[in-house]
Amino acid sequence: MSDREDPSWRRLPAKHTLAPQISMEAPICLIETSPEGALAVRPEALRVLEGVTQPMVVVAIAGLYRTGKSYLMNRLAGKNKGFTLGCTIQAHTKGIWMWCLPHPRRADCTLVLLDTEGLGDVQKGNRKKDTWIFALAVLLSSTLVYNSLGTIDGHALEKLHYVTELTKHIKVKAAEAGGSSVEGEDAAEFVQFFPDFVWAVRDFTLQLEMNGHPVTEDEYLDWALRPESDSNEKTTEAKKCIRNFFPSRKCFTFDRPASRRNLPRLEELQEDQLDPEFQAAARRFCDHVWDKARPMMTLGGHQVTGTALGNLAQSYVASINSGAVPCIENAVQALAQIENAAAVKEALARYMELMGQRAKLPTETLQELLDLHAQCEGEALAVFTGRAFRDDEATFQNQLMGDLAGRREEFCRQNEEASVARCQALLAEALRELDGKISDGSYSVPGGHQRFLADQKEMEEKYQQEPGKGIKADEVLGEFLTSKEAMAGLILQTDKALTEKEQEMAEQAQALAAEMQQKLETEKQSTEERLEELKALMEKQEREINEKPKDALGREEWKKFFNQEMQDLKAHKETNKQGWLEKVITVSRVTSNISSIVVREAELWKLRSTKKDLPLSLQGAVGAERLEKVIRVSTLTSNIASVIEIAALLWKQ
Repeated sequence: MSDREDPSWRRLPAKHTLAPQISMEAPICLIETSPEGALAVRPEALRVLEGVTQPMVVVAIAGLYRTGKSYLMNRLAGKNKGFTLGCTIQAHTKGIWMWCLPHPRRADCTLVLLDTEGLGDVQKGNRKKDTWIFALAVLLSSTLVYNSLGTIDGHALEKLHYVTELTKHIKVKAAEAGGSSVEGEDAAEFVQFFPDFVWAVRDFTLQLEMNGHPVTEDEYLDWALRPESDSNEKTTEAKKCIRNFFPSRKCFTFDRPASRRNLPRLEELQEDQLDPEFQAAARRFCDHVWDKARPMMTLGGHQVTGTALGNLAQSYVASINSGAVPCIENAVQALAQIENAAAVKEALARYMELMGQRAKLPTETLQELLDLHAQCEGEALAVFTGRAFRDDEATFQNQLMGDLAGRREEFCRQNEEASVARCQALLAEALRELDGKISDGSYSVPGGHQRFLADQKEMEEKYQQEPGKGIKADEVLGEFLTSKEAMAGLILQTDKALTEKEQEMAEQAQALAAEMQQKLETEKQSTEERLEELKALMEKQEREINEKPKDALGREEWKKFFNQEMQDLKAHKETNKQGWLEKVITVSRVTSNISSIVVREAELWKLRSTKKDLPLSLQGAVGAERLEKVIRVSTLTSNIASVIEIAALLWKQ
């Protein structure tokens, strides 16, 4: 089995199996031609191809005009209508038309059908255009269908003279510096690059027999291509080129699809209205293309997608329009530059996508981020190698690695920024709490520095317990603590100053307390002495009063009241300070009230002494005596109240 027949090409990269298929409603022009012979790739076709990301099975059909090529391509598309059919003697298709469809047998590929302008049209002003159309059909396909009428004979082979000119109009390798390429070497290279060859013989009426034995269609083709000594030069050259350039060959013979009368309306005919023999041959033909046609590959084994096919078409057309011979190697090298640049871009996009999905910044460690980068880098490289080709000097791969290194550094920077932002956000709350306590003076007290350090320590412990801080956690915390050193110093200075002042005040308060205690003891002793003196004075006054006659002041009630109060005072002499003080205050109030009564009584006696109903001598005597008594009692009670007030003030201190 040859390399071209090796079915290993069916094992496509997994990424292609997920690519969406594209389906066009109708064919569009891929390459248009002008009457002068100039070629142009249509922009709308390129836009369609850019959307095809799957490998492409490209089937091109070429052959003489008015031989039913378009109808056969519609059969491959599984449609009655698509490529327009001509029903007159004039050629209908101009340029190369393209139809992209989901592959009917393989979900991982797109089927691309190329219908070319008919060859040999006598109305063409530029006959060389046929050569370029045929060359482009060969260059842009993985399977080339050559369509002819009747049989494979010398006449048919002469019409296929375009194949003999391929080495003149297509070069596989670029000319070396200072020289030119060798045709023999190019011809050998064609075998690796040229598409598989299918000869469709239309309106075939012969019996497939040879020497009375049936033969297959493929055997018929091989028999027709055998070297013969009696063949003319053109026929012999055509046979040789087909055998050499297309080692993988297949032949299908078709009866006429319908009667001559129905041929103009083939698009309208149902299957049961077609010739059964034609239907059978068409099914075999379609099954072969759908099952055996391989995806298109560039020189070097790179699978072609839509963008690559469009780039190749533009490269070949540009060479033809410039008057140069299309060079496969040059076109592939130009394609490699484009594809490899696109592969770098695609790989970078994949890397960013993966990192965006997997990287949860900030990471706890730098190694965690680097490991993740290595994983995504490996997958990005797989994307690159799956699309890039002919990067022999690893130019684009090195570019990719440099770009990935730059992306890694960017993610490291973002990781640090995310860590700093997270840590600062955590510390901001703690800072608000500390600033609040500083503002309300919580630390402006003796021992405030230790309280500040304790709060700061608690804040650090809480910060360390928070998850997701990232690689800058310690650094941000260190900067935060450093920023608070000045404040901690001020708090310490304030703490020292307040502590020294408090100690001084405490010593002063202690001395004052001792002094006051001594003074209190002295005053207490003095008060007790004065109370004893007061008691003696009261007893003396009482004796003097008792010696006087009774009067309207209620002397007995007085005496009884004072005796009772003195007894109560003696009974509570040893009670606590507060109880004793309350009693002293009560006595003070009572004596004050007594003094008030005495004063009023004195005023009363002054008034009475002025009445007219008493003899003047009697009024004066009685008034003087009564007034003297009142004054003595008033003096006594005033002295008592004064002493009691002094005692109360001393006990309050």
